[in-house]
Amino acid sequence: MNIILIGFRGTGKTTIGRILARRLGKEFIDADEYLEQKEGKTIKTIFAEGGEALFREIETRIIAELCRLDNRVVATGGGAILREENVRSLRRSGIIVLLDADVDAIHKRINKDSTTQQRRPNLTSQGGYQEIEYLLEYRRPLYDRAADFVINTTGMSAVDAANKIITCLHNHVMDLKKNNQTG
Repeated sequence: MNIILIGFRGTGKTTIGRILARRLGKEFIDADEYLEQKEGKTIKTIFAEGGEALFREIETRIIAELCRLDNRVVATGGGAILREENVRSLRRSGIIVLLDADVDAIHKRINKDSTTQQRRPNLTSQGGYQEIEYLLEYRRPLYDRAADFVINTTGMSAVDAANKIITCLHNHVMDLKKNNQTG
């Protein structure tokens, strides 16, 4: 069983995912980094060459590939939930944890991360704060529908978020055992 981290860029998927994997003794895979390695180019370059449609096709292939693996912590790209096919694959693969944060926190984190600017394209003509606001409003119902649980990382350290996920996973497993005993 995998632990899948979903959420908007800047919510902590990669940072928290690495800590979580180390704590649980699992391998960590960042789906965006994996995609870039497989394709030999950045996401920004893929967007420039073939637009979002090409990127989403490649992303769907990569997600299907990663979901055939087991016992991993996988951080998906922020838009992975845009395709129902991806959500189905992720669901079959493991437990889906949504990392959420408010717009201000996401904006600050993205601006502090120089690699985001270099490797990730703007997804709307607005860019910046307005883009985050717009995309979060659009994606939030998709994130919520896909998630088994939600961790709000606003104002929370990555270690605290990883600990909270571990607690949720433990409680989830205990609930499953309890239901199997009574059912």
